[in-house]
Amino acid sequence: MPSKYQPQILGWIGDLDKGGNYLTGADQRLLYANDNYCAFIRKTKSNQIFYLFISLILIILLIPTMVLLILLFFVYNTENESEIAILSISSFILCFFAIYIIIPEFYHNLFTRRGSPIIFNRKTGKVYVNESYFFNFMVLRNPLTFLHPNKKRIKEYDWAYLQGVVVHNYSRYSLNSTILMVCKPNTYKTIDHIMLDPLRNGIGSYQVWGWINNFMCANDLISLNDGKYKWEQETQFKKEIIKGQGWPDWMVEAFNATTHDELAKIKQKYNIES
Repeated sequence: MPSKYQPQILGWIGDLDKGGNYLTGADQRLLYANDNYCAFIRKTKSNQIFYLFISLILIILLIPTMVLLILLFFVYNTENESEIAILSISSFILCFFAIYIIIPEFYHNLFTRRGSPIIFNRKTGKVYVNESYFFNFMVLRNPLTFLHPNKKRIKEYDWAYLQGVVVHNYSRYSLNSTILMVCKPNTYKTIDHIMLDPLRNGIGSYQVWGWINNFMCANDLISLNDGKYKWEQETQFKKEIIKGQGWPDWMVEAFNATTHDELAKIKQKYNIES
């Protein structure tokens, strides 16, 4: 049975249910939580370094290969010239497509800082991201965006319109990723998506989703002191994780908004359209 969220996403395994559950472990991804909001890390430093290294090696290997294929096409002459031409052109196209896929992976691992945290405010039902433009599940992109490797996406979302799905990466290691599908209100049509918990093994791919749902439902099964920073360490959390990373002032203030009216006043103060 396919996903109810359309268009269908590549590698789909299953749709996730919202609401309280018995998954209470944040699996070391929780940075900070208080009674208003929580913050989860989405890229561990070890994973970031590993995938940055792999993507860099692939780029270094593919670029000379493409140059050699061009030389093969224009310089190499044999009795089987047509076969050589077909082989070199098809190989060049494959290498070009591989580079096209790998460059975004390289960019977002190179420019992601402090784990690319995502913020959930349970009082206003808002979700905040400040991430690399290339940190997503897209395949087709405008090549001109590659000229802006440090481009960011800073957005506010409504939790009510976010739905979770799990996808796999088609590798022998069977790594799963949890993705938040951004749906049009009251529909299953997706208009955007957010990487929530990428490339995890087994049950680890569900724990973050479970903890966040318990938090948004104010479920007492979870502890707000499970994160790297304890409840009373908010100032330290903001200094070490948020400060200097391009988060808008209004958004940082909105993390702790307790009502929609308070959020509206914050936006009005900074001349932000709702």
